[in-house]
Amino acid sequence: MAHVNDPAVIERLMRTKGTWAIVGLTTNQWRSAFDVALYVRDRMGMEIIPVNLPGDDVHGEKGYRSLAEIPHEKHPIDVVDCFVNSQKVGAVIDQAIAVGAKAVWLQLGVFDGAAVERAQAAGLDVVVNSCPAREGWHYGL
Repeated sequence: MAHVNDPAVIERLMRTKGTWAIVGLTTNQWRSAFDVALYVRDRMGMEIIPVNLPGDDVHGEKGYRSLAEIPHEKHPIDVVDCFVNSQKVGAVIDQAIAVGAKAVWLQLGVFDGAAVERAQAAGLDVVVNSCPAREGWHYGL
């Protein structure tokens, strides 16, 4: 069954201050994650944590190589925003479940039905094929 986003979930995630781990956020200014991360931090007021293979810092924020490396006692993860391709997002969702994230947000064009079902079964909120920067105008952000 295809996932249908719940507008109430999107609004709650966008309005409730919290920590967003942005998987796939790198220093590459040409990637959409670079600007969307700034939107999430500066317009939405969220704490962002870059997650990328080398663990590079981005936008002055400490980077990590995986969700498991983030010190969760200091930074519990509210949303895992996924800027990875569909073939890799299942592993990211499994990590999100393992670290106790509250939600996963799959960016435009990213989808793995089985992984979405695992996230929902684990009690996570799920948003698919959406971007907070595009959704923001609905909520005056």
